[in-house]
Amino acid sequence: MALTVLLDLRLKPEAQAGAPAVLRDILAGTRAFEGCLGVDVLIDSEDPAHLILLERWASAEADAAYREWRAGAGATELGSLLAAAPQVSKFETAVDI
Repeated sequence: MALTVLLDLRLKPEAQAGAPAVLRDILAGTRAFEGCLGVDVLIDSEDPAHLILLERWASAEADAAYREWRAGAGATELGSLLAAAPQVSKFETAVDI
């Protein structure tokens, strides 16, 4: 079953200018990962340091494999840009509502 993941990010003020280039590089790997159906970056219209990454995955297993990869060999410098730990929320699409 497909999975939608919301990754809620808060950037450090001093990281805002360089964040788009870093995220572009990081998300190239995410988008190329097997099972990734797409990633959109949403910027809070009232707080540009607040981003939501809307990720779509073919399955919970694909998402889990991706998270495992990012925790190891696919680790990035994303943490150095963040003012707080990212918040991850995972959703399945209701098909009977």
